[in-house]
Amino acid sequence: MFNLIRRDVILQKRQLWIYLPFISFFIIMDSHPALIFLVASVFIPFNSFAYDEKAQTNILLNSLPYTRKEIIASRYIGAIVYMILAIVVTSLALFVSNTLFSATDIAIASGLFLLFAAFTFPLFYIFKPGYISYVVLITFLLLAGIGPPIFIFLAENLTAITDFISSLSFPVIYTGATVIVLFFYAVSWGITTVIYQRKAF
Repeated sequence: MFNLIRRDVILQKRQLWIYLPFISFFIIMDSHPALIFLVASVFIPFNSFAYDEKAQTNILLNSLPYTRKEIIASRYIGAIVYMILAIVVTSLALFVSNTLFSATDIAIASGLFLLFAAFTFPLFYIFKPGYISYVVLITFLLLAGIGPPIFIFLAENLTAITDFISSLSFPVIYTGATVIVLFFYAVSWGITTVIYQRKAF
């Protein structure tokens, strides 16, 4: 399974050369640190899906001595591994550029990435290869653009929910958010595994 995770980096070694300039662009544009962490986390996992969709790699993977459960597990575990690496690299880049960020920014970005991955990973196995990677990318960019204004609007208008959340302590909020995110990620993992096991290549 480790080799399947490492495969993504090997296949994308050329694209990784634009990884730091990619992060630097968002830093120069003075984007919110949480958004920078989120975009950096998305880079490798979704590039890997886009490459596999174009090259129809799943046919090759199923001819190798890996079970379908292991192939899907490598996707979901790999996404977490790459997210952690992205956070480390992005933290160093923000530190070098004297851009302030906090643990809250990292927590928000990590939660949003895992939620986005949970809702989109199954799509790559539900729909036929073609343009799904572009649809997911465009969806991500739209959510990144319109998400914050929608969140602010809901926070201002759903005062009962906002007041309830404000009354909770930070440990309770973080724990609850973590449980919810991990629940959706685990459910997505299970759903994708079932879909992939029944899929014919």
